[in-house]
Amino acid sequence: MEKRVLAFDFGASGGRAMAGIYNGEKIILEELHRFSNEPVTVRGVMYWDVLRLFYEMKQGILKGKQKGRFQSIGIDTWGVDFGLLDKDGTLLENPVHYRDNRTKGMLEKSFEYIDKEKFYEITGNQFMEINTAFQLLSLSQNRPEFLERGKTLLLMPDLFTYMLTGVKSAEYSIASTTQLLDARKRSWSYYVIEKLGLPKHIFPTIVQSGTKIGPISKEICQELIIDSVDVISVASHDTQSALLAVTAKEKDFLFISCGTWSLIGTELEEPIINEKSQKYNITNEGGCDKKAVFLKNMIGLWLIQESRRQWIREGKEYGFGDLEKLAKEARGFLSFVDPDAPEFVPQGDIPGKIREFCKKTNQPVPETIGEIVRCIHESLALKYRIALEEIEECTGKKYETIYMVGGGTQSKLLCQCTANACNRTVAAGPVEATVLGNLVLQLVASGDIGGTKEARELIAQSQKINIYEPNRGGEWEEAYGRFKSLFM
Repeated sequence: MEKRVLAFDFGASGGRAMAGIYNGEKIILEELHRFSNEPVTVRGVMYWDVLRLFYEMKQGILKGKQKGRFQSIGIDTWGVDFGLLDKDGTLLENPVHYRDNRTKGMLEKSFEYIDKEKFYEITGNQFMEINTAFQLLSLSQNRPEFLERGKTLLLMPDLFTYMLTGVKSAEYSIASTTQLLDARKRSWSYYVIEKLGLPKHIFPTIVQSGTKIGPISKEICQELIIDSVDVISVASHDTQSALLAVTAKEKDFLFISCGTWSLIGTELEEPIINEKSQKYNITNEGGCDKKAVFLKNMIGLWLIQESRRQWIREGKEYGFGDLEKLAKEARGFLSFVDPDAPEFVPQGDIPGKIREFCKKTNQPVPETIGEIVRCIHESLALKYRIALEEIEECTGKKYETIYMVGGGTQSKLLCQCTANACNRTVAAGPVEATVLGNLVLQLVASGDIGGTKEARELIAQSQKINIYEPNRGGEWEEAYGRFKSLFM
């Protein structure tokens, strides 16, 4: 008998509802509903339009119902952002976007309350000003009365789960993005929370990936005229759902999850937290089966996405395929950028910022659209190599193949540049890694699949993987030397 499950995948720029149909041999994807996820700025504050997103979830459920009965729902989102509920369970305000400037200066401010080395030693998290810890510190510093009204903090996937079920919880993988979790104990670090002056009572109970949270509420079932089904707390950080779709057979493997953000790392039994990993600012996140995921978080296709938006604003309507074609025709190795430079984080004129960055670093200035897109692709690939070498140095292992998943695998240019820059084979796919990881973990939770190993084998049977072999000349080594001299 076929099993149908429903996945909601929220990214930083859009979301979708996807059905997974499992026939015992493979899993078939069916797109039900797709919608945009654009922030809304009001009086200088950038918010997520969470009520609109919940409306879109309901539309996805209705469209799923039209296709046939489904047995469960899973939700994954980006990390770090949250909503605060009051004592009555009412959302106090729309969640604030991680790109909002309220966290400016909060990372350095935190070191006045907790020693930086001790902070990393406990959490094992990469220091990024967008992290939940620094968002909350900003509230504590600038809006203490608002924080005092908060009874429960729910990270984004947990907030949507609460809206569906009324149950408050914190899924392990998403909680591990906050910089408030003890990486070794896999529980909230009340030491860090207290040191930062944050209220302990707002943090809900942590549940493991694959936990059945509860049925959809009676009110929503009546509203949508649907039968009640379980909501499964999948690996609700989208990176960890994507990791489930990595088709590696070897125990030790390296992956790149490439979308708006790029995450490059490996799966371990225990976190690596030492002087070297802190020096390289590598994070330890929680994965399925209580695994530790040792990875580097960096800006990814945001640079392409936001550049395209700028060109559209200028009246130049290019699809992503058009941009890739222009990049292939452009001169290579003209100039490079550091994708993680702070000027590239906010919305705005990314092409203009790239030109200004190249001018400031005494490099040739890319003028054409193709030159800018090529600059982004080559810079990302070279940044991947730096992260690869740092991770190999910390783990003491060499990874012969890079397993690349997510939307970035649709760019043949980026996949080939990655193989060339890193001098490794790239196994690219599946594109829909996050959705597949979400779906298969629901099937694991229901007992239809035996575990995560079997889930990965199922995905490998169901999806096409493209192989890119390194095709290097001395120009890539020369380019890497230039890149390191500029940004290391």
